[in-house]
Amino acid sequence: MSTHHHTGVRRDLFAAGLAVLLVAAAILIGVSVDAPGHVLRLNWPPLAAWWDPHVGPGTPAALAVAAAVIAYGPPLAARLPWRALLLGAWAASMAWIWSLALIDGWCRGIAERLTTTNEYLQGIGRFHDIPATLRDFTHHILVGAPDNWPAHIAGHPPGATLTFVLLDRIGLGGGAWAGVFCITAGSSAVAAVLLTVRSLASATLARRAAPYLVLAPAAIWIGTSADGYFAAVAAWTIALLTRAATRTTRSPAAAALGSGLLFGLTAYLSYGLTLFIVIAAAVLLLTRTPRPLPLFLTGASAVPLAFALTGFNWWEAYHLLVERYYQGAGGVRPYSYFVWANLACTVLVIGLATVAGLRRSLARTPAIVQRLRTGETTAADRLAALVLATLLALAAADLSGMSKAETERIWLPFAVFLLTATALLPAAGRRYWLSAQATLALLINHLLFTSW
Repeated sequence: MSTHHHTGVRRDLFAAGLAVLLVAAAILIGVSVDAPGHVLRLNWPPLAAWWDPHVGPGTPAALAVAAAVIAYGPPLAARLPWRALLLGAWAASMAWIWSLALIDGWCRGIAERLTTTNEYLQGIGRFHDIPATLRDFTHHILVGAPDNWPAHIAGHPPGATLTFVLLDRIGLGGGAWAGVFCITAGSSAVAAVLLTVRSLASATLARRAAPYLVLAPAAIWIGTSADGYFAAVAAWTIALLTRAATRTTRSPAAAALGSGLLFGLTAYLSYGLTLFIVIAAAVLLLTRTPRPLPLFLTGASAVPLAFALTGFNWWEAYHLLVERYYQGAGGVRPYSYFVWANLACTVLVIGLATVAGLRRSLARTPAIVQRLRTGETTAADRLAALVLATLLALAAADLSGMSKAETERIWLPFAVFLLTATALLPAAGRRYWLSAQATLALLINHLLFTSW
C-alpha cells in the first residue's frame, strides 16, 4: 500500500479519536453542568436517555443482522443488480431498525413510543373537523394558551400530526400502527439516498455507501420517532430533484414536480427542515442546471397553498413556536453547552466511520472549489460537496439555538446524507468500520433507554 494510503488511514483514525474525546467531554461536562439544577433537562447528556442496561427480544436479531451486513454487505452491494440493491438495502435497513427497536420490547420499543404525553397521537382526537382545527392551530401553541398543544404538536407544523390523523382515519390508528408506519417509511430513506448518490456522483460510490447506510446507528431513532418518517420525505425530495437535474429518469418533469411537492410537505412536517433548501441548491449547482426549478417551485408552492387556504399561517405559527420554545426547556438549556454538545450527539448518530468519511470530505474542499469553477469535478468531489452542503445546513441549525438537545432525532434527516461520506473510505478497512458502526448502535441500545 502507498504512503498516501497509510497517511489517510492514520488521519481517519485521528479524526475518529477526536470524535470519541468530544463525546466523552459532552458526557462528563454535561453531568457536571446538570448536577446543580438539572438545567440540561436530560437524564444522560448529551442524549435524551436513561442508563438502563438490558437485553430484549430484538437482541439476537440485531446481532444476526449486524454480522450478516458486515460479512456479506460489501460484496453483495458491489455485484447485485441496481434494483435488487435498492430493495435489498431497504429491506436490510428495515431489519436493522426493527431488531434494534425490539431490544426494548414490543410495547416500550414500538407500540408506546408515539403515545406518550408530548407526542403526536395525543392530539388526534382534536382533529374531528380538520379545516377548523387547522384554522385554530396557532391559538394553542403557547404554554399559557387554552388547551395548549403537547410539546411535539406545538413544536411542528400541523403536517406532522395530520399524518397520524389520516392514518387513524383509514383504520391504522394507535401507537403500534404509527410505529410500523415510521419504520417502514423511515427505512426507505436508504434507497432514496442511494439513488441520489448514484445520480449525482456514481453507482460505484453508491454501492460503497450502501452497507454503511444500512448499519447506521441512526437506525435507533429512525425506529422510535416520527423524525425517521420526516427523514424519508426529505431524502426523497433530494433524490427526485437529483434525478430531474441529471435527467436519469424517464420523466424529469414529473421528478421535478414531485420533488417540489415533497419539499413543500417537508416544510410542513418540521420548521427546521426548510434548511434542506441548502442541499437542494447544492444539487442544482453541482449538476449545473436550473431546468428543474420552475416545476420544483410549482410543486413546492402546492402544500403551503393548501394549508393557507384552510387558514393556517406558517410564519405566525413559527414565531409562536419560538416563544413556546423559550417558555419551556429551550429557555433553560444553556446554549454554551449544546452548541458543541449537539455535535457530540451527532457522532453517536452517524458513527465513527462517518466521522472518518467527513474528514475526507472536508479535506477535498479546496479542490472542489477550484474544480467547480471549471466544471471538471469528479464523482468523489460531487459526493463530498453534497456532504459539505449538508454540514452547512446542520451548522445553521446548530447556531440558531433552536436545536438545544434532542438532536439525535431532530437532525436525522441531515444525518442520513452525512452517512454517504463513508463511500470515500478505502475498501481495505471496510469491515472494521462497519463493525465499529454496529458496535456503537448495539451498545447504545443495550445500555440506554432512549426517549425516542
